[in-house]
Amino acid sequence: MDGRILIIDDVATNRIVLKVKLGAARYHPMIASGGVEGLRMARAHVPDLILLDLILPDLSGIDVLRRLREDPVTRDIPVIVVSSSTALDDRLAAFEAGADDVFVKPYDDDLMLARLRNLLRGRQELTDLTKGHDPAMFGLAETGADFRHPGHLVLVTDRPEMALKLRHDLSPIMRDTISVLKHANALSDTDTSSSAPDIYVIDADGAQSDRALRLLSDLRSRAATRHAGICLITSAAPRSEVMMGFDLGADAILNTDQTIPEIALRLRAVLRSKRRADLRREQVQDGLRLAVIDPLTGLFNRRYATARLTMMAERAVKDGRALAVMVADIDRFKSVNDRYGHAVGDDVLIEVSHRLGANLRADDLLARIGGEEFLVALPFTTLDEAQAVARRLCNEVERRPVLLPGGEALSVTVSIGLTLSDAVPLGGVRADPDLVDALIDRADQALLASKRAGRNQVTLARNAA
Repeated sequence: MDGRILIIDDVATNRIVLKVKLGAARYHPMIASGGVEGLRMARAHVPDLILLDLILPDLSGIDVLRRLREDPVTRDIPVIVVSSSTALDDRLAAFEAGADDVFVKPYDDDLMLARLRNLLRGRQELTDLTKGHDPAMFGLAETGADFRHPGHLVLVTDRPEMALKLRHDLSPIMRDTISVLKHANALSDTDTSSSAPDIYVIDADGAQSDRALRLLSDLRSRAATRHAGICLITSAAPRSEVMMGFDLGADAILNTDQTIPEIALRLRAVLRSKRRADLRREQVQDGLRLAVIDPLTGLFNRRYATARLTMMAERAVKDGRALAVMVADIDRFKSVNDRYGHAVGDDVLIEVSHRLGANLRADDLLARIGGEEFLVALPFTTLDEAQAVARRLCNEVERRPVLLPGGEALSVTVSIGLTLSDAVPLGGVRADPDLVDALIDRADQALLASKRAGRNQVTLARNAA
């Protein structure tokens, strides 16, 4: 990780001490003496983490926090508030404004560094998702979503009285669903639940400590729960165990001596951070999906189809079995657009893609590779089977008209060119690099023959490869 940390503090001694400590830990500190300068630097350099004092000469730390969270460029940067104030209201205000944690001076340097590592690791995981790409490509520069809707919290403890009291105290001020599990059931529950809880709150008090740390590690290692918020709650955990908790991936260490409002706000900060990370992963997945999916029809696009067809061809060569490839084209589609407009043309494309897909197997490939052109690939298919499928596709498209928004029925047909990889030497290891292009080209030539012969028919290109 880069470990660029922005220190915003108006006291020069504090800035220098923090800069030396962070530099010794091989981080890269930057310093700002006021809120306005800190906001400017945060936006210009986008640090990996911010250490923020609450008392500044120009803006309050709370105002700086709010502005950081309102700005799409800086809203995901972890912020630790470092304050000399012991007032509960100041800590609550910091969490309300979007702080990820609050440390009160004087604080333990090693605990602070453990928390830094913890937050930087989470930040790096999200940054790696879009490394080398403009965040706007994934919708990440848009206005932030509202993360205040209720979540699901699970209290993990073998002390029912503790769970009942905590749930009783939190329920009036948190809208989240709060359920209880024993330690022994926490992992087995992840195997049967359709979705993991948003937050696990694990009892780590006294004799529960070792078991809590093991459970934390287990939850972080499992696909179903690795992205959940995980908190440890204890009355007086040893310093070493708190540090280990952060290094194992705890999102917060709660203390039973903290007031219920503070515990609730710390849990809300974890939930907010978790949902922000979930949203980032969803946006990246959407971006990846759109890279291979045609947005109009929902079919694969040409880019994906070419790569997938290459793998199918290599498998066919290895197994010594034929691969059938078709190119299908909607007949007289230009006249549909000219007469009815592109909106109706889009409706026709969507309907035809549905009819084609409904008549293919799960292992077959269907992609839109041009305006009104589709690619179909059938693995492990004989010539007779491929011809039967191609004729069925033609018949299914022609069998019933496409109903237009105005109620008019439009007759639509497709022409298909078909080829097989039957000229590939059997028992090979890899397909010829030019095989895929040759198959598509042969199918295209056969498609043109179908068009010349009157459309709405299948033409076979023999000696495909």
